[in-house]
Amino acid sequence: MLAADAPAPWPFGSFVSEAHAVVGRPLTPGSVAGVARRTTRRVIRRSTVYVAALPTGCVSTSVNGTVVWRCGGVYYQPSGGRYVVVYID
Repeated sequence: MLAADAPAPWPFGSFVSEAHAVVGRPLTPGSVAGVARRTTRRVIRRSTVYVAALPTGCVSTSVNGTVVWRCGGVYYQPSGGRYVVVYID
């Protein structure tokens, strides 16, 4: 072992005795739920435009596990009996 690899002694001891983050909890950066939630937020943005029914010729697709409907170049997401226009980034 090189001297550079050895931990330097801390004159006042450690301020934190152990890490308190628990991987696997929904709000930790390394959790699957946290990663999926952040990815979905980055990819699908909801607008304020709602429609009661989809236009003809729409195709159901999935974006990061979220069901959206593609109608030409416009995407819709089901929302409480209506559909909201969403933007895929």
